[in-house]
Amino acid sequence: MAPYPIIKLDPTQINDLMAIEKQCHQFPMSEKLMLSCLTGRYSAFGCFEEQVLIAFYIVEQVGPDYTLTDICVSPSNQGAGIAKYMLNHLLDLVRSAQGENIFLEVRKSNENAIGLYSSMGFAEVGVRKNYYPNESGREDAILMALTV
Repeated sequence: MAPYPIIKLDPTQINDLMAIEKQCHQFPMSEKLMLSCLTGRYSAFGCFEEQVLIAFYIVEQVGPDYTLTDICVSPSNQGAGIAKYMLNHLLDLVRSAQGENIFLEVRKSNENAIGLYSSMGFAEVGVRKNYYPNESGREDAILMALTV
């Protein structure tokens, strides 16, 4: 896969972020919540192809620990290794900041994401019961962690 530029995002890119968020999630974040993830202890990074946002991730930093709160690849770019590319960017970011751990939650039904996270060294550390909304009510979240 050719390298794509990854840059820190800011509120001027909210429309592009929301477009991908809505394509990727049946229950997307609100624009207000997404905007709050672009400041403070949160950072968002975007992956671009020919100046078009094709993927992003949002990470929260609390002390030496980081939490991946969202990662999305536009549907037309899925399956090309971009999520792994973005996760490697996150790992480099955390290592360069001398971070200690990365945490995330993933839908129990999202086997592709669980497989990707596992292949990168994340391990299941718990379950949040009825965490995510779904068509039939609620779905469990698998908690995963990686010590960097």
